[in-house]
Amino acid sequence: MTSHKLRIGIIGCGGIAVQKHMPSLAKLPHLGEMVAFCDIVEERARKAANDFGGENAKVYTDYKELLKDDSIDVVHVLTPNLQHSFISVDALEAGKHVMCEKPMAINSAEARKMVDAAKRTGKKLTIGYQNRFRNDSQALYNACRAGELGDIYMTKAHAVRRRGVPTWGVFLDKEQQGGGPLIDLGTHALDLALWFMDNYKPVSVSGSVFHKMADKYEGNMLGPWNPESYEVEDSAFGFIKMENGATIFLESAWVLNTLDSREAMTTLCGTEGGAEMRSSSVMGKNDVIFNSVKHGQLVETKPSVSGGIAYFGPGAEEDGVKEARQWLECILNDTEPLVKPEQAFVVTQILEAIYQSAETGKVVEL
Repeated sequence: MTSHKLRIGIIGCGGIAVQKHMPSLAKLPHLGEMVAFCDIVEERARKAANDFGGENAKVYTDYKELLKDDSIDVVHVLTPNLQHSFISVDALEAGKHVMCEKPMAINSAEARKMVDAAKRTGKKLTIGYQNRFRNDSQALYNACRAGELGDIYMTKAHAVRRRGVPTWGVFLDKEQQGGGPLIDLGTHALDLALWFMDNYKPVSVSGSVFHKMADKYEGNMLGPWNPESYEVEDSAFGFIKMENGATIFLESAWVLNTLDSREAMTTLCGTEGGAEMRSSSVMGKNDVIFNSVKHGQLVETKPSVSGGIAYFGPGAEEDGVKEARQWLECILNDTEPLVKPEQAFVVTQILEAIYQSAETGKVVEL
């Protein structure tokens, strides 16, 4: 049990740091403080330090210099995907606990290095799958653990946008990111599916990856992109068979002509019942709808609308804050993080296999 406030270093001060991690950590000053900020663009690190650091906050452009500071307990790795693995491994070796943004790494070999480094150093490692902390996710997870759905043998993992290509940063850069919507959005939906099923034993994967819509930038909700620099897929689909015979269908897209756009959601079908995650009519909120048979009738159970009021009351926490709180508390109390590196490794393994299968035209055996 650590009694002092944790000292946190931020590596990578771009979009996800500014939108999720730093504001979330700033709401938990009793658990930790951000004392060091690193970015290859010094201006970004300096701005982050001014906005979120104390008066003695340090600014770096080389993450290895930040890691030399022995007073830092925890590091958040918030860089493009290509850098996730080696920075996380270096940070663990330097004696820091590591929160790494999703996806874990650009391939399973790099992800394996992270799992091994955490075991070897005895330091904690977690991956930023904040969708597990949503109210609907928690409710569905608890229902699955209570056996309410029975044996879950068919699952769909949804990560589809109609026109939602991220046009900033390095999202369209294949080398920096390792892929497009599959590794960016599909990773969240697949993480949820595996976690709900509590099944981490995939045996085979087949996938299709499409590069069809790079020049169809009209109507993109995040503004037009340059078709010349669009190097990643626009959609990808995978069919995953598990050791116990269960199957998962994963759909992911930034651009797809469909009306059913659902992101980081699942459909679960079990022997005792099913569950679907849907966007609720209340903006920014999701519902989980359970289906079963009762008294000879088909029944759907939905959350009550009136239950939503409490969310706006005092004490409501965003998913990013819940994630940060659970992470810092697990370090302070020496407990397990909700997202375990071994689980994130399986997600990376499957995503890699979908790309591989699409490229070779063959089923990939794991």
